[in-house]
Amino acid sequence: MQRKIMPDVIGKQQLLEFSAATTVREAARAMRDRQVGAALITRDGVLEGIFTERDILHRIVADGRDPDTTRLRDVMTKNPDTIEPDEFAVEALRRMTTRGYRHLPVVDNGRLVGIVSRRDFLGEEMAVLDDEIGHMQRF
Repeated sequence: MQRKIMPDVIGKQQLLEFSAATTVREAARAMRDRQVGAALITRDGVLEGIFTERDILHRIVADGRDPDTTRLRDVMTKNPDTIEPDEFAVEALRRMTTRGYRHLPVVDNGRLVGIVSRRDFLGEEMAVLDDEIGHMQRF
């Protein structure tokens, strides 16, 4: 059976959401406290962008920006790629792998409903590897 994004990979989540006017420092502290690698930037439940640990490294630290004055609107990834909740988990994993990102927001009819990360797919990756190993052993 192929797993779907919702509810097989993610169930009910408490999303870490901010407005675009939030400072990087505030977002980074919340990400640390919640132990998550990404924050979602929304307006009235609609996704505007995503801000990740990589953004902190590449767009803040490496560029010498001040996290106390830099706003998420200036360093977030605007209009990020998304996936729908009824898509297959393997498609989300494939998309994240080929496009080089670790977090993928889940949007249903234009409304943000969740986020998946590479970490969520550890079991999925293992199942794919097991299938490939089984296939090779049969030859």
